[in-house]
Amino acid sequence: MGQLIKLQDYVSRYEQDIFIYPSRFVRLKKQQWGKWHHAWESKESSIFEPEDQFSGSSGWTDEEKEPLMDKLKSFLKREKNEEELSPQVFQQKEEAEDALDFKASFSVRPETLDTLKHQFLDQLFRFQMKWATSTLTEKSFPDKRYYYDEKLKYFLQRFPDTYLTLYNPIFLLKQAPVETESILISPTEAWCISFLEAEDLAVFSGSKERFWTKKGTAGDKKILNPLLALNRTEKIVSKVFELHDIDLPIQKAILCRNGYIDFPTAPFDVQFIEKRNYQDWFQSMRNQRSPLKHMQLKGAQALFHYCQTTSVRRLEWENADDQ
Repeated sequence: MGQLIKLQDYVSRYEQDIFIYPSRFVRLKKQQWGKWHHAWESKESSIFEPEDQFSGSSGWTDEEKEPLMDKLKSFLKREKNEEELSPQVFQQKEEAEDALDFKASFSVRPETLDTLKHQFLDQLFRFQMKWATSTLTEKSFPDKRYYYDEKLKYFLQRFPDTYLTLYNPIFLLKQAPVETESILISPTEAWCISFLEAEDLAVFSGSKERFWTKKGTAGDKKILNPLLALNRTEKIVSKVFELHDIDLPIQKAILCRNGYIDFPTAPFDVQFIEKRNYQDWFQSMRNQRSPLKHMQLKGAQALFHYCQTTSVRRLEWENADDQ
């Protein structure tokens, strides 16, 4: 499962330390799957609870969370004379909070192992949304549409754990926010990816002009040339990598999974992934077996330096400070 390290301009757990959280996520995922699998096989009656639709939590009540908050506040009081919390205490706080977010619970027991896996991935997706929109002390307010975003789920649920995703990140360049296409950082290269999809079997006629033509069941329609945003994204990533000495190849791709792209004079530096070659490309990406690489993490860290982040301090920590 790919990792969501940045979503729009929301505060991200990964921004705190990109060299820690990717491996922590992989470890947590393996631990929790073991617990889910055991709970399902043993048919524990305590796991049949309704799930909360939007929060990272699954079935925990406020009363169950209260002892944790008391514990966190007591940590704060003990550290009140220090300007910042020690790394050890901060990690304890995070791990205590994360423990609340992965309790195995099912409104109805999954009939098959495959169904269990799908439920686990959905729970993991919500957990990733939490990591991508909040830290222990800060939070952002994500648009609820992201919880149903098929393209976002595609990056997170269909790719290996070692793929790091910046989904429509907003860069702050010369004091101006610039929203870009999605960036996928694998252990060996960085991908700038633009989706170009409509109804099944639609045909997109490409050109070097500002507009392309989509031919579908409803007739012809002009659409904005997707290369404009894709090239802008690649230029930003390329410049950042150059400034920070990141030796990571950059690929550009237009992704059309359910249709076709007709572009006889297509530029050589862009991969057009459409219905005829999609499966080959997808399998080559999924078959990537390299572990997380130091240069990959450095590349993500460099991009974070230029990403805009909008967040507020979490209320429970404001209250703890007052106390």
